[in-house]
Amino acid sequence: MTKPLRVLVLVLGDQLNADASAFDGFDPARDAVWMAEVAEESEHVWSSKPRTALFLAAMRHFRDERRAAGCTVHYTELDEPENAGTLAGELTRAVAARRPERLVVTEPGDWRVWRALEGAAEKLGLGLEVRVDRHFFASIEDFRIHALGRKQLRLEFFYRELRRRYQVLLDPAGEPEGGEWNYDADNREGFPKTGPGLVPPPVVFEPDATTRAVLALVEKRFAGHPGRLAAFDWPVTPAQARRALADFIAARLASFGRHQDAMWQGEPWLYHSRLSAALNLKLLDPREVVAAAEAAYRAGRVPLASAEGFIRQILGWREYIRGVYWLRMPDYAAVNALGATEALPQFFWTGDTEMACLRDALRQTLELGYAHHIQRLMVTGLYTLMLGVEPRRVHEWYLAVYVDAVEWVELPNVIGMSQHADGGFLASKPYVATGKYIQRMSNHCAGCRFDPARADGENACPFTTLYWDFLRRHEARLAANPRMALQVKNLARQSSALRAQIEARAAAIRAHGGQAPRAAGIPTQDSLL
Repeated sequence: MTKPLRVLVLVLGDQLNADASAFDGFDPARDAVWMAEVAEESEHVWSSKPRTALFLAAMRHFRDERRAAGCTVHYTELDEPENAGTLAGELTRAVAARRPERLVVTEPGDWRVWRALEGAAEKLGLGLEVRVDRHFFASIEDFRIHALGRKQLRLEFFYRELRRRYQVLLDPAGEPEGGEWNYDADNREGFPKTGPGLVPPPVVFEPDATTRAVLALVEKRFAGHPGRLAAFDWPVTPAQARRALADFIAARLASFGRHQDAMWQGEPWLYHSRLSAALNLKLLDPREVVAAAEAAYRAGRVPLASAEGFIRQILGWREYIRGVYWLRMPDYAAVNALGATEALPQFFWTGDTEMACLRDALRQTLELGYAHHIQRLMVTGLYTLMLGVEPRRVHEWYLAVYVDAVEWVELPNVIGMSQHADGGFLASKPYVATGKYIQRMSNHCAGCRFDPARADGENACPFTTLYWDFLRRHEARLAANPRMALQVKNLARQSSALRAQIEARAAAIRAHGGQAPRAAGIPTQDSLL
């Protein structure tokens, strides 16, 4: 006689770690795992093919590993005829079939999903036990306590707390290694005019039979969704993720620090790690990542600035941004302090634009589901901020197109850091710059018809035009921000005639769907190809 099911452990697509708190006390003889592929998770935003494929491939590998370990896994594949299409619907169906005594889940990474599961459990009359996510260095409650009584939150203070708590990059006296907590000033170099040279390419992972089946399914089921799958080579198992970590530490970490903000045409990876997706799906433990980077420094294989700069991304920013998400949700998703109302430009879904930097970042994103943090903050994000795109639309685009996009990390990075829609809660100033910044940090401008030094006229760089227009439109607000004082003073030096020309040019860019209009008779780049 089959024993009654005691616990149904719910495992979501970004919870693929076998040591998750939801498995504490798991009894293979009496408990089971529930997982479901549902269309809702690819359709509530227009999820790109690479993003959907990565989640499904990693989920199926995790399912197979758990079954091989002796667990009963109730798993619904996307194309099963009875699939309800939503997490709540599939959970309801599983409970009706298996009749567990209770449900257990590790804290979801998405407010919408957490509430959907709670609502489904309540309707089913079952208790839903939500356990702390031990994947992170800091719990949601840890961050709430850190935030209590503080008028302003800043990464640096939280980062130092975690460095001390976990004894990371400290000297024997307990002080920061090298005498400084932060080596960001050493991590902003561009490449010489000759380029980055020969950068060791990251290790790639040839899709196996399980992943190939997913790629075919996604191509068929989501044929109209953005993105391409031909180059799909992401790690989809913990073993592959550890190989990717070892490859990064050995081949690229040493140069990551100096060049982490640099860009180069046609070079998507450069010295970056490609580990964010594996971390966010929990194929890789952040403690292992931080320990590996610190060990490489202490062995003399990488400079301190590189090790610290990378560790700050994992132990600092990643933890901090999650804390902000759960501290401010659900209201945080709707903030719009700058009153931005423009639509997202259609070319963000195609990459068809004359702006070389945007074209490269967008086409790379659609091809690979990836762009590094400066491409996201200071190219795509910068443009939508200065254009005045409604923040919610920008957030939905980022959540849709990047393989590492889980809402707890993506939303605050976009809403707060990139779009300054929270009015300065996350970042003390809006990150705005002219096209000269992109010229300094990349070679994009050399192959572009727009002049980054020009704000008005036919060949003015749209970034530069929109920069000055952004300062003009928000002059009163920015004048009150000490970190923006110099930029506002520079605006005041412009003649009224120049201001009017810039305003008219910016209005024309918005009227043309975010593209710079051309005078009649002047061919576009596409017509010259």
